[in-house]
Amino acid sequence: MKIPLNWLRDYVALNLPVAELAERLTIAGLEVSGVRLLGLPAPDGLRVKSEDVGPVWARDKIFVGQVMSVAPHPDADRLKLPTVAYGEGRSIAMVTGAPNLKVGDVGQKVILALSGAVLFDGHATPKALKELKPGKIRGVPSEAMVCSSYELGIDEEHEGIILLEDDAPVGAPLADFMGDVVLELEVTPNLARAQSLIGVAREVAALTGAELKLPPHAPQATGGPVAGLVKVEIEDPKLCARYAAVLLQTVKVGPAPGWMQRRLTYAGMRPINNVVDVTNYVMLEWGQPLHAFDYDVLVRRAGNQPPTVIVRAARSGELLKTLDGQERKLTPDMLVIADTAGPIALAGVMGGAETEVSEQTTTILLESANFDFLNIRRTMKALNLPSEASVRFSKGIHPELVRPAAERAAELMRQHAEATVCQGIIDNYPAPLSEKVIDLPMAEVKRLLGIDIPIDECARLLKTLEFKVEQSGPDTLKVIEPPHRLDLQEGRADLIEDLIRLYGYHRLPATLLADRLPPQATTPPVALEERVRDVLVDVGLQETITYALTTPDKEKPLGLPAREYVTLLNPVSSERSVMRQSVLASVLDIAAANLRHTDDVRLFEIGAVYLPRPDAKLPDEPRRVAIVLCGKRYRDFWTDAGKTTAEPLNFFDLKGAIEALVAALHLPEVTYRPATVPYLHPGKAAELVVKGLSVGHFGEMHPKVAEAYELGQRCVLAAELDLEAIRTLAPARHRGSAVPRFPAALRDVAVIVTESIPADRVEQEIRAGGAELLRHVKLFDLYRGDSIPASLKSLAYALTYQADDRTLTDKEVDRAHKKIEDRLKHMLKAQIRGKE
Repeated sequence: MKIPLNWLRDYVALNLPVAELAERLTIAGLEVSGVRLLGLPAPDGLRVKSEDVGPVWARDKIFVGQVMSVAPHPDADRLKLPTVAYGEGRSIAMVTGAPNLKVGDVGQKVILALSGAVLFDGHATPKALKELKPGKIRGVPSEAMVCSSYELGIDEEHEGIILLEDDAPVGAPLADFMGDVVLELEVTPNLARAQSLIGVAREVAALTGAELKLPPHAPQATGGPVAGLVKVEIEDPKLCARYAAVLLQTVKVGPAPGWMQRRLTYAGMRPINNVVDVTNYVMLEWGQPLHAFDYDVLVRRAGNQPPTVIVRAARSGELLKTLDGQERKLTPDMLVIADTAGPIALAGVMGGAETEVSEQTTTILLESANFDFLNIRRTMKALNLPSEASVRFSKGIHPELVRPAAERAAELMRQHAEATVCQGIIDNYPAPLSEKVIDLPMAEVKRLLGIDIPIDECARLLKTLEFKVEQSGPDTLKVIEPPHRLDLQEGRADLIEDLIRLYGYHRLPATLLADRLPPQATTPPVALEERVRDVLVDVGLQETITYALTTPDKEKPLGLPAREYVTLLNPVSSERSVMRQSVLASVLDIAAANLRHTDDVRLFEIGAVYLPRPDAKLPDEPRRVAIVLCGKRYRDFWTDAGKTTAEPLNFFDLKGAIEALVAALHLPEVTYRPATVPYLHPGKAAELVVKGLSVGHFGEMHPKVAEAYELGQRCVLAAELDLEAIRTLAPARHRGSAVPRFPAALRDVAVIVTESIPADRVEQEIRAGGAELLRHVKLFDLYRGDSIPASLKSLAYALTYQADDRTLTDKEVDRAHKKIEDRLKHMLKAQIRGKE
């Protein structure tokens, strides 16, 4: 929430420097997440983000001015030559193209910037500050300018200049007239009462000891009695605790006063007209949303009879065209404001278009009501209609705010829309909330905080927050909740939280645990995941963490087995409606987003998938690891320097990462075999098998699947492995081997085999033939060429022979090598290159 400090000063004196005020609010739970400066330099000690720093409105360069005359430009139809006074005996002529300043105009109050002023350049991209310098525009000298909101850094509007109210003080420095500091507060749900200027003022008053000043809100009612002109009915007080209505006649819809428009703009709202602006102003001031209906439309809908406003649940099939022009289909779990002809507004969310206040409106029915926060929250989410009003309602508002907000808005409309306020107010409050009384023993304060706060100090602190406090025993306070608080659900604990917020968290002493720490125990599943994470990072991959919430359409291209999804009853958005069944789909989304800005991604994620179980309430949540690679192979060797382009990553780069993972986890009896997977390219997909059990698939993405994830025509490599299965197969301990004492003997063997024989099969036969002397086997070459028939291929392996107790002789190595060659010829009908 944005809090302009000049507006906040209406309700509480700000006796602290801005930096100290921001720190006190943050420590008390109202985090100041940002500070926006409007025309003022940064206060001492205050950190301000660079994007929130605008031009400083120099007191000797930027003034409130008044147009004395506007003459035509002699050489350009769209340009004008205004003369602007900015103090007694001071005026200056300039050139402007402002569309809302016309030849012949006189008397308008404007903002004048003289040469040397620093403003945002309206023509610069990106946005940049620029010093105003004298110059000639189409041959006419110009040493000043009249300013728009954009140039002053107020907002992005620069189609016209700012026209100030008639009573703006000519010659006053603009920094004094319009300069402000705006605090941006992060209001947590437990402090929803502070989502208003008065709510924040209450906190400031409690923190600083200043007096809270509430604005007068009793309207001057000079119209006829409201009785008989409108009725209000509430069908379910649980959904609508209170509904108040004020009738205003002779309303003249027009612009709101300039000071009100500025305050709304600084607080992040767009001014519209005096009626709408007053409702928004009071909402920001009191925290109570309001809505204005065109009363004459209600009368017409009621057959020219006094209307009856009915607060009820929507009926199945009812339709309502809302203020945004959309026709909404309503459901019975939505609360509506209706009359005898049907719905006229979505309660607490948005008004209806038919009863909207327009320039022709002269009579207004002003609504101030209190609605069930859960119902408003559900409706807001179901229709995806967040607004300032619905956000406030969805966090809970006390019914006691209904009447003062309605009266305050009525008086402001009397002052600024020439409204005649009818006598009396329709106030339907069927079940007033009773005061909540809480006994607070000092022993409970000591138990929760660990410190003693004197009972008199506790009473004083609570009184600053407008609690009624009296001592009911030697060490007990009787505390009565103020009429604007709804958050004291835990009673004593909530009171103690308020106490320590005001007393100061920094006054809590640091203490050590008065016991020994429990012995640490390893959690095997977590340890395994950490090991997997370390290995994948070591081979050059980067970890991602994504949402477990998705939509079925996001996973549909993967061709997963058909099963029901775990569906959220109240999703945060349409893009997060079900629990995922594939981690790979999440990583592919991240890869696609990154590939818009780079040509290389190497990503992995470890996370759960959610598979419904028909015989259980909760789903199965197995852990998975997904990998996505796309890009060029790194140039690892100095001999690659002469190459013009790096080679793209391929199937074997992904297989190498998986082999590194298999080796690090010491998985036993690992084999790889061809696989058919819906989302992988036929012939370029493999299955990882451990002890005969499939634990995942990997390979090159099918082009159509890659296109579905907006990955383009790139070669994308993907894998998804079952960590639960791997965990059951990975040994808890593995046997290490000593560093060899005797040297190894190296030999190569190149064999020609048919294309149908995989390299893995050849390696198995080599190992079987080498017996106890063969230590390592490495495939280092694959050759297909003119010297070999098309149905054959040549595979070359590097073999390492070694013994633990002696240095092998050449004869021993020759015998072992010959045995391997004979086995290859016998078992695979292989040819030994160079010997046949």
